[in-house]
Amino acid sequence: MSSEHWYAVLIAAVVVERIAELVVSQRNVTWALGQGGAETGRGHYPPMVALHTGLLAACLLEVFAGDRPFLPVLAAPMLALVLGAQALRWWCISVLGRRWNTRVVVIPGRPLVAAGPYRWFRHPNYLAVVIEGIALPLVHTAWVTALIFTGLNAVLLLVFRIPAEERALKSASAATPRAA
Repeated sequence: MSSEHWYAVLIAAVVVERIAELVVSQRNVTWALGQGGAETGRGHYPPMVALHTGLLAACLLEVFAGDRPFLPVLAAPMLALVLGAQALRWWCISVLGRRWNTRVVVIPGRPLVAAGPYRWFRHPNYLAVVIEGIALPLVHTAWVTALIFTGLNAVLLLVFRIPAEERALKSASAATPRAA
């Protein structure tokens, strides 16, 4: 099997992982809304889904249509970063438990999580996304995809997603009763 086909298998595995995330997310959104959670930042969600879907499609398109070379010296560390990003993402999911989802749904009155990777990073899942957005295309030298995704993702995260999440968390934590 050629390196391009192995790369397509890797992208297919990431697609399966994303579907698993969406299943977990939908279950958690349903639970959170049932607990009085409120969703904010809906406007940026469709572009975020399109961007992440586009990343996977562009990886394949650039490799197959752009005839990108496979460089083992680049592929090995990039694959290690992709696997590390997946591990970090699922660590975030496991630490947040039912509170994790792909949308911005926060239950008022719940304290912020300060365990796991949240001890060191405010938004560790976004660190995983950034790492993966650079590393996944570069496993097979799809540098144009890595560059474009990284730029668009930076705008999405810094201008829309993180501010929306910060506002939601601040609002929800303001509803937390203070101990006497």
